[in-house]
Amino acid sequence: MSVDDGRYVVSPCPLCGDEKDILFFHADAFRQYFRCESCGLIFVPSHYHLSCVEERAEYDKHQNSPDDAGYRRFLSRLYNPLQKLLSPGSLGLDFGCGPGPTLSLMFSESGHQVNVFDPFYANYPDVLALRYDFITASEVVEHFRRPGEEFTRLWQLLLPGGWLGLMTKLARDKTAFANWHYKNDPTHVCFFSRETLQWLAGVLGAEMQMIGADVVLFRKDGG
Repeated sequence: MSVDDGRYVVSPCPLCGDEKDILFFHADAFRQYFRCESCGLIFVPSHYHLSCVEERAEYDKHQNSPDDAGYRRFLSRLYNPLQKLLSPGSLGLDFGCGPGPTLSLMFSESGHQVNVFDPFYANYPDVLALRYDFITASEVVEHFRRPGEEFTRLWQLLLPGGWLGLMTKLARDKTAFANWHYKNDPTHVCFFSRETLQWLAGVLGAEMQMIGADVVLFRKDGG
């Protein structure tokens, strides 16, 4: 890492691949954070990333369960608006389902067929060979180490006219970021803003809907 005229060279951006317009954004006692001026992504350089063993240990602390009414209410912020857009019996993928898949169960209870995938808890490569009417990623994209590759993969799995539903807390300005609890999770390495999501929609050629403060739906053209 070097400094040149105030520009900290951390390249490339893990979302858009830009190698020049990467600026220092924030630092705390544990990590530094940089912002890509091209796509707006705020990210943690790879040398701060946890090992796979350390990352799994953090996820094992979660106590999410489909029997938890509070967790279902939380997921309903994504479930409710997306469910209204789906045709009966749609095929979906819950990407990054975690140790207690719940969103997939909620859609299944509404008559849809839903596969699950998670690199730690449901590593079923066969489900990534199918194409889907909808894909969900709830509290997942902030964990992406290579978000550009991950979004490309998910978009390729989506059928024309299909929906990609994301839920993630959105970053704001530097002052808000400095006091933001969301950045303190060591497994969170990418932070999206409305600007970044709009950039992503443009690259994907997607229709974008923002639902509340932390849910975004992308529709793939052609349906």
